[in-house]
Order: sequence, then C-alpha cells, then structure tokens
Amino acid sequence: MERRENVKTIAVVGTGYVGLVTGVCLSDIGHHVTCVDVDEQKVEKMKHGISPIYEPGLDELMKRNIERGRLHFTTSHEEAFRDAEVIYIAVGTPQKEDGSADLRFVEQAARDIAAHIERDGVVIATKSTVPVGTNEKIRAWIQQHLQRPVRFDIVSNPEFLREGSAIYDTFHGDRIVIGADNEQAAAVMEEVNKPFGIPIFKTDIYSAEMIKYASNAFLATKISFINEIANICEKVGANVEDVAYGMGLDTRIGPQFLRAGIGYGGSCFPKDTKALVQIAGDVDHQFELLEAVIKVNNKQQLKLVEKARSRFGSLRGKRVALLGLAFKPNTDDMRQAASIVIARELLQDGASVAAYDPVATENAKRIIGDEVVYASSVEEALTGADLAMIVTEWEEIKQLPLELYVKCMKTPIVFDGRNCYLLEEVKKHSIEYHSIGRESVLTNMVSI
Repeated sequence: MERRENVKTIAVVGTGYVGLVTGVCLSDIGHHVTCVDVDEQKVEKMKHGISPIYEPGLDELMKRNIERGRLHFTTSHEEAFRDAEVIYIAVGTPQKEDGSADLRFVEQAARDIAAHIERDGVVIATKSTVPVGTNEKIRAWIQQHLQRPVRFDIVSNPEFLREGSAIYDTFHGDRIVIGADNEQAAAVMEEVNKPFGIPIFKTDIYSAEMIKYASNAFLATKISFINEIANICEKVGANVEDVAYGMGLDTRIGPQFLRAGIGYGGSCFPKDTKALVQIAGDVDHQFELLEAVIKVNNKQQLKLVEKARSRFGSLRGKRVALLGLAFKPNTDDMRQAASIVIARELLQDGASVAAYDPVATENAKRIIGDEVVYASSVEEALTGADLAMIVTEWEEIKQLPLELYVKCMKTPIVFDGRNCYLLEEVKKHSIEYHSIGRESVLTNMVSI
C-alpha cells in the first residue's frame, strides 16, 4: 500500500506481538518506522526480515518494507528516538502474583524516552495494555527524567489484535481507539492511522485504557458462558453448537466467541481478566461476575482429563496423544495454554504423553518439560496411543482423516476439546468420540 503525504517518523519500543506487528504495518502504509529492542540477537534477525514470533505473513511484510527503506531495527534508543514524531510504547505488562499488571518495562521505556527525546511536540502513544491511570504515571516518569526541556503529549492507543491474525486485524479492525487530553495530540494519532481506513473513536485517556480491559473481559465472559452452557447441554442431551447458533442469530448477542471448548488462554484474556479484577479491587469494588468467569475457565481447561478419567477409571499406564499445544491455532504462543495443565495432570495421573504441534513444540518444551515425548507428526503422536486429546484446532488437525485414528491408535478413543468433527461424520467410523457440549459417539464403542 503506497502512500507519500503525511508521512510520520515513528519509533516503536518493544518487538513482541503488538510492537512488531504495529511497527511493520505502520511502515506498510508509508510511515518511516524504527523498532527498538534491547535483545541484540533478536534485532539482528529482524534486520534480515526474520520474525522472532510466528505470525502468518509477518516475515514477508517485514522484508518488503525493509527493502523499501521504511522499516528499521535497532538496539539504540538514541537512534530510534532522535527524529521520532510519534513513539509507541509496546512492551510487555506481565502478571504479578496478585493478578495486577507489572509495569516495570513500561517505566523503563518511559525513562529511555525521557533520556533521548529532543523534538518538541512528540506524541507518546501507549499500545501496551495498562491499568487505568498508567498513562498519567508515564507522563510523570518522563517529566521526572527529561534531560532537556521538551514538550510532549501522552496518548492511549490500545490494540485489539488476535494472535494468528494480527496483520489482518491491523488492516481490517472494527475501530481504532485514541485516548488523549488535548485535540492536537489526538489529531496527530488520527493522521497516523487514517490510511488504515478504520473508524476512529476519540475519547479521554482513562476511558481508552478501560475500553481495552472491558473488551477482553466481555469476550472472556462469552467464552466461559458458552462453556457452562455446554456442560449443561451434555447433562440434558442438547447440542451446544445448535444452541450457540440459535443464540448468535440474535443480533444483540452475535455468533462471535460462542464456540464451546476447553477455555481461553494466551497472553491477553487470562492476564487482562485478572488485572481488571485487581483494578476493581483497588477501588473497593468486587467484580464478582469476572471472578466467576476466571473460575469457570480454570475448571474448563481440565474438562478432557475429567472425561478421560470417567471413561477409563484410571489413566495410569495409558499412552495419550496430545494434538495441539499452542493456546490457539496459527501461533507458537504457549502462554496460559490449556495443553500445559492437561499435560501436567496426565503425567501426575501416571499416563505417558506424546504431543504434537505444527509450530509451538520448542516453546512447549521450555514450559512443559521433557517428561512429554514431542512427536514430529500427528501420525507419530497417535501411534500406539490408548486415547487422543485434541487441544488446539489447527487446520492440519481439523482436516485429519478419521481413518487415521483407527489406523494408528491402539484403541481409537478421541476426546475433542475443540469440536473439530461433525458428529455425523464420526458415526461413520469405528471411533469412540467425546466432545464438548455434544452427545458422545458410543455406537462403535471399543473395549478398554
């Protein structure tokens, strides 16, 4: 997408999912972008168009804009900030033990900005998900550590990206939220984002900060709600997919995030729901609804293990094929993935686990450990297995022929945590099949 008027010089602090995707996409609409990170090896790879994260299409977009001379990577804050008109803060805000957001990386970014900015009128935009009031802290941190008198503005510009489709979301999002305390700063951000052609909503800084948390909390609530409905469906003989479809036809509800399964994971929903509970607690409000959402999700992640225990009595000595490890498809992100608690629970029960994931294996090894056997193919994971658990709905796994379970497994008993198969199709094969919120297929019951 070529564009020449209103080109901005932009710096992005942090090259995780949000920072890297933001920087690359801003360069693709014509801005001159420098992404800064303290990890030298990571920066060196990115200079050659090699993304440190798995995100479909990101490498190609990086290479294209590096070749155009619009995208740069550096470890030098001085170099990144020297001519920047807009600086994005996109560093991590990991979760503390009490559920609150850890702002040490945000504070360090603020200190680095204060040490190196020289241009009057620079706009500092916070992309990181931060508690309400953090942007005011950023303003104070920068003001406190400024090396020279420089006028700057603070803006909250939360992201709404889904891992695995972050580039698509950047170019086809529902809205861009800009929180500012003066019209001039908001206008600069509006100009930066205008080429995306996405509706822009301008509000105050506090409201923009809250919009991010409220959005993720609401989506997490929909997921936990439909999972509770699924659990009831199993007991009363209803089909959760039909129930969700019927609900989604109501425009007040909509079909999104009404897919029953084994709960949410990743870097956003678990962290942001707990952080919002903590934010509420800080102002003496108990967010009981969101506390229940978190509790439901934690239980739901173990649903497949509970079903397997009920089916087998004991899992000791059983070989389990774990299909999918990443918290969702099209990413190698293992943060808060259901596979972690499932694998650990299975091992604790005395089962052996053979796991497969198309891209997340190396990250999984670092978190789950070497007690699990990591297979290089689905077939290898399934071979000799007493039961299989579908944990991540990768397209490769969804398209897996049902005959393969019969061919490879010792006993073709499948526990599908993502409802990948139509029940009508399963009934055509000699497979015992248990899914979420739907009837089990037991007509072709195999012996234990």
